[in-house]
Order: sequence, then structure tokens, then C-alpha cells
Amino acid sequence: MPAAQAAGAPLSPPAAAAAAKPLRADLAIIAGWIRPYANVLDLGCGDGALLAHLERVKHCHGYGVEIDDAEVQACARHGVDVIQRNIEDGLEMFMAGDPFDVVVLSMALQATQRTEKVLEDMSHVAREGIVSFPNFGHWFHVWSILRGRMPITREMPYEWFNTPNLHLTTPRDFEDLATRLGLVIMEKVFLAEGRIITHFPVKRATQAIYRFRRKGD
Repeated sequence: MPAAQAAGAPLSPPAAAAAAKPLRADLAIIAGWIRPYANVLDLGCGDGALLAHLERVKHCHGYGVEIDDAEVQACARHGVDVIQRNIEDGLEMFMAGDPFDVVVLSMALQATQRTEKVLEDMSHVAREGIVSFPNFGHWFHVWSILRGRMPITREMPYEWFNTPNLHLTTPRDFEDLATRLGLVIMEKVFLAEGRIITHFPVKRATQAIYRFRRKGD
């Protein structure tokens, strides 16, 4: 495994303060699903906020994988072990030893080019996988398209010509793909404005979060 940048050492005061900031709503749900002392792989980890929280609150250990230079530097400031790499180049480097307990891909699934391969790799590298993504089936998206416009929201704040989002999906479409890939859905939560949505989530939720494992594991 390539050497990771950062971590191991106690957090500096600025890093500790950053780690103590409230988590994004989907990351808070994800953190709640991860047991103490788990070994975690966070793909597209951004500034390392989730791993910093898990290390501080649940004594977890893990690695982040991130391609963006600025985010890698932010991980280092937070005391998070991070490897600079494109996750679509494959996760074979993480498959040689014991599997991770959990692999996470938060709010980045829609930006992957080979989404099926990413999910398959996740199912092989860890005992459980967790993904979160914007729900393209939300009523506002449908209304925007009926008006002849591509939707712009907090979860998808880009114009059509500069968006990194390639494969937008709905919860039902994601569940269909999971079934085709032999993945078993263990839990799911839907959010809107940071609140859990239980009634008509496919139309009302702006984010979906899924916890899954490979069938037979």
C-alpha cells in the first residue's frame, strides 16, 4: 500500500477543533452505523471530516482516498491518513490484506464513470459498504425538467455545462443495480434539509443513504 500522508500523531489544536465541528447530515447517519474501533476506508473522503470524527469519537482507524490536492492537504491538517488516488483506478491495493470493516463513498457515487465497478470493488474490499447520493427523483428535479430546466439544488449546485455528476439516480434505480450486483441492502435512510424523511421518500428526500453487504457474506 502506498504511504499515506498525515496522521498517527495526536491532533493539533486547530485540527482537533476542525474534527469537533458538526458533521454533514449524511455523514452523521453514516457515523452512527459504524461501530467503535472499526477499520474504515473512506473513498472520496474530501477534507477527512468523517474519518477525523470516527477516530476522535469511536476510536476507529482508517484511510481516506482523495484525488483533489486541496482536500488531501485538508486531510493532513485534520490528522487523517490519506492516499491521493483516483478510486476509479481500482481498489486492488486494499484487497491484499484483511478486509476493512466498512468502506464509505459519500455524495460521490453520481460522479463516477464506472459506477458498477466502483460498487463491486467496494463489496470486495470491506465487509460492509455505505453510500450516500443525491436523489434525482425529488419532486423539485421533476418540476425543473418539466419547466425545461436542469435542476440546481444544494446537493447538486452545478450548471449543466460544468457539473461533475455523470450518473444521477433515484433510490429505486440504485436498489435495482444493487440487486443485479448481488448486494444486500441492510439499512437505508432518506434526508431532506438534514431531516429524516419516512413518508414518500422517493419524491420528498434530497439525499439517500444505503448500507449494504455482498450476498453470502
